[in-house]
Amino acid sequence: MSGTIDFNQLVVFIRVIQAGSLSEAARHLKMPKSTVSRKIADLEERVGERLIQRTTRKLSLTEAGRVLFERVAPAMSDIEEAESAVAGMRGAPRGVLRVAAPMSSSTLGPVVAEYLVRHPDVAVEMVCSDRLVDLVGERFDVAIRAGALVDSTLVARNLGKAKSMLVVAPEYSKRHGVPKTPAELANHACVAFGGGVEPHVWTMESKGKRVEVRIKPRLTVNDMEIARVSALAGVGIACLPELFCADDVRNNRLLHLLVDWSFAEIPVHALYPTRRHLSPKVVAFVDLLAERIQLHDS
Repeated sequence: MSGTIDFNQLVVFIRVIQAGSLSEAARHLKMPKSTVSRKIADLEERVGERLIQRTTRKLSLTEAGRVLFERVAPAMSDIEEAESAVAGMRGAPRGVLRVAAPMSSSTLGPVVAEYLVRHPDVAVEMVCSDRLVDLVGERFDVAIRAGALVDSTLVARNLGKAKSMLVVAPEYSKRHGVPKTPAELANHACVAFGGGVEPHVWTMESKGKRVEVRIKPRLTVNDMEIARVSALAGVGIACLPELFCADDVRNNRLLHLLVDWSFAEIPVHALYPTRRHLSPKVVAFVDLLAERIQLHDS
C-alpha cells in the first residue's frame, strides 16, 4: 500500500458495491462513469490489490475487496448518520427512509401513510421480503422483524408481541360446524401460513395444558393477507395474527374459535444499525410504529 487512502475513492468503492454496477453508482453519485471507473482503479493501485472482478454482466468482490468493504461500510454508515443527525438538529425529519419489512405487512400501510402525511420532507422506500436483509450493506435505515432475534450488533427496539387466533367465516361454520376442542381441528379444512411439504402442526395452550394438532391444510400460503382473504371466503379455519383479523372479528365477518386456547406469542422488533446519531426520520417512524401497531406488552 502506498500513501493514505483517498476518502473519495472509498466512497465511490462502497457505492459501486451497493449499487451493483459502475453505471448505477455513477448515477447515484452524479458523476461520469469514466470517473467512477478511474477512482476504483486508483484505489486498487493504492492498496496494491484488485478489489473488484469486472465482467460484461456483473461485478464481484475479490477477497481483498470483501475485507475492505466489510471494514469500511459500517464506518461510512456512521458518517452518514452523523451528517443526518447534525442536519436534523436544525429541522424536521427529511430525506429518504429505507424500511425492510416482512412479506405480510399490509397492517403497516396506514402507519406509513400517516408518517408521510406528518413529514412531507421524507420519502419512504419500503422493501417487503422474508429474507434477512443486510441493513448496513443494503443501506436500510430500519427493519421490522417478527420472531426471535439472532445474535447481532444491530440495535433492537421491542415493539411488543403478536398474538394469533383461530378464526373462521360464518358461512363455513354453517356448512361444516366448528371444532369444540383442538383435536377436532384435524377433521376440518384449514388455511395454513408457511410453505414446504412437511405436515403442519398447530401448538396450542390452555391453563397450563399444551396440545399439538396435526392439520390437513386446504390452502398453504406464505402471504398473510391471502390467508385472511381465503378465511373470509370460507375456505377453512385459519390461524391469523390478531392485527390482521381483529376488525373482521369485531364486525362478525370472522368468528373467533376456541377462545380458551392460545398460540405462542411472537416478539416483534424494530432494528437499526446503531443508536448513535439516530436520525430524526428514523426516530419519528419507529415512535409512530410503536404508537399505532397495537401489540401485547412484552
